[in-house]
Amino acid sequence: MLKNDYDTLSQAINALTKHGYKEGFRADDHRIIATISKKKYLPGELKIIHTYRFDGMTNPQDDTIVFAIEANDGTKGTLVMSYSSKHDQNVELIKKIPMATNN
Repeated sequence: MLKNDYDTLSQAINALTKHGYKEGFRADDHRIIATISKKKYLPGELKIIHTYRFDGMTNPQDDTIVFAIEANDGTKGTLVMSYSSKHDQNVELIKKIPMATNN
């Protein structure tokens, strides 16, 4: 069972990896891409199981969110997104990924 909170980003990623969230995801212009397997998904083929937000202690540019995601084919992984303006994630595409209903 996943915890509801972690103190650091690395603790969250390590714990999620131990729970099978081994894939990394990133959002490009049109698809969510699994970075290890190179599979490509539409937002409707994924579900956000948990989200974890980490606030930068000294700099708001360090604010980060981690999404624990499961694909309809059983692939589990994480998508890490910075709240700074210097990230390369397609935020609008990520917003289209539905939340799991049992959380």
